[in-house]
Amino acid sequence: MIDINLIRTNAELVRENIKKKFQDEKLPLVDEVLELDKKNRELKNEGDNLRASRNSLSSQIGLLMKEGKKDEAEAIKAQVTENKQRLEQIEKEQAEIDAKIKKAMMIIPNIVDSSVPVGKDDSENVEIERFGEPKVPDFEIPYHADILDSFCALDKESAGRTSGTGFYYLMGDGARLVSAMLSYARDFMINKGFTYCIPPFMIRGDVVNGVMSFAEMDAMMYKIEGEDLYLIGTSEHSMIGKFKDQIISEKSLPITMTSYSPCFRKEVGAHGIEERGIYRVHQFEKQEMIVICKPEDSMKWYNKMWSYSVELFRSLNIPVRTLECCTGDLADLKVKSCDIEAWSPRQQKYFEVCSCSTLGDAQARRLGIRIKGENGNYFAHTLNNTVLASTRALIGLLENNLQPDGSVIIPEPLRMYMGGKEKIEPIK
Repeated sequence: MIDINLIRTNAELVRENIKKKFQDEKLPLVDEVLELDKKNRELKNEGDNLRASRNSLSSQIGLLMKEGKKDEAEAIKAQVTENKQRLEQIEKEQAEIDAKIKKAMMIIPNIVDSSVPVGKDDSENVEIERFGEPKVPDFEIPYHADILDSFCALDKESAGRTSGTGFYYLMGDGARLVSAMLSYARDFMINKGFTYCIPPFMIRGDVVNGVMSFAEMDAMMYKIEGEDLYLIGTSEHSMIGKFKDQIISEKSLPITMTSYSPCFRKEVGAHGIEERGIYRVHQFEKQEMIVICKPEDSMKWYNKMWSYSVELFRSLNIPVRTLECCTGDLADLKVKSCDIEAWSPRQQKYFEVCSCSTLGDAQARRLGIRIKGENGNYFAHTLNNTVLASTRALIGLLENNLQPDGSVIIPEPLRMYMGGKEKIEPIK
């Protein structure tokens, strides 16, 4: 959510930003907010004048009564009563207008950074840099579900009976490998100075509204029936929500945290749920990182955060690239975002494994996260990035470390979490 002062002082910038995001249907909201805000300020001025008049008139009543001017005093009493009734009406109108303004402001997208390329959708995202050589071996790389089947590590048929499409059982070395990757990702971030946290896996509706747009919520979140609780789609939601309505001392910044959680997603949209594999599913596990910092430090942390993901995946022998998200692919609260994509030797193309974003003060403004500075309080900046998402990272690891005999070399950093095991071999 942007500052309403920006609409008051530079409405054209807000309109141009909406156009850059190809959301012209939202343009009327700018004029709607301006009109409502004007009416609100007029009501405020009227209310302030009435309150001042009430105080003045009230002081006159006592004097007139002392002087025996009862009729005049009664007339002023009537005026005070009339003013009170009008004030109550004004306050009611202001509350209604405030609600309308907030509703519109929650829909108007955040101002994107000037460096973000303009484009309609993810097909117009821009490659920034490649890390590691994307190789295609001289033997066939099977589909990742078939690789897991060769280790007796994946059972989607049973999960279909218990839970439906989009769920899975990971077993044996497949499950152990996922646990190893998550443990490694946890320790990797702790070694970067981040504080480890296991957050709540359910959050209230006001927190959901604070961390994401309505469109994202509808497409992602599972609601708990009969309760004001949602299953988290990523631990960023509850990690940022941890600081709701808090005033943070400048001296304690930056706050850097890494969190583990399961993630639950409806995955509503054009892509659909994957029938055989585990690329797009309703449930997975993830190690996340979040930063809360001063506005002037947010871009520095943005660049640090995506570089950590690149470093981690390269340590697992997975080539990656960074992809700048264009304006049309940015969620409404984001200022700037990039995807980290892993190389798939089977498909001979890259696929998304991480997403790093800075949201400016949008989440902080919605959730009331302020910083206490020397010259007063101001809104914090929030950032988030995937450290490692279990299912997609597993696909990248299997494909890039597969051997001609069907075995998979376990990257050296993971071996301590696998009991010293150096490779996984097919079960004959």
